[in-house]
Amino acid sequence: MGDHRGKTVLIPRIALDTVTKTLPVKLQRLQFPVRLAFASTINKAQGQSLDNVGIDLSSPVFGHGQLYVAFSRATHPGRLTVLLEDSRYGLERKVKNVVYSRMVELY
Repeated sequence: MGDHRGKTVLIPRIALDTVTKTLPVKLQRLQFPVRLAFASTINKAQGQSLDNVGIDLSSPVFGHGQLYVAFSRATHPGRLTVLLEDSRYGLERKVKNVVYSRMVELY
């Protein structure tokens, strides 16, 4: 996905100091610079409205219904981000609709 894919990289801890004159001592803690993030499956997101939506299409979705649900969760199209790798699908940026015919036969 990125320039460092497959590589081991170091994430240095950063020092956070208190900037207050009410305490007689200076407090310091070390923390990894990471951002809190959440992930959910398409099925669990059904019925929800989300402010920011990121959809990973680096592997095919189960069917067009799931893709519709994923796209329709965003409250505004400008807050929707889609990951689609050019190397797999070429410059056409198509998504393969995967249908398991054996599953359809069972119903």
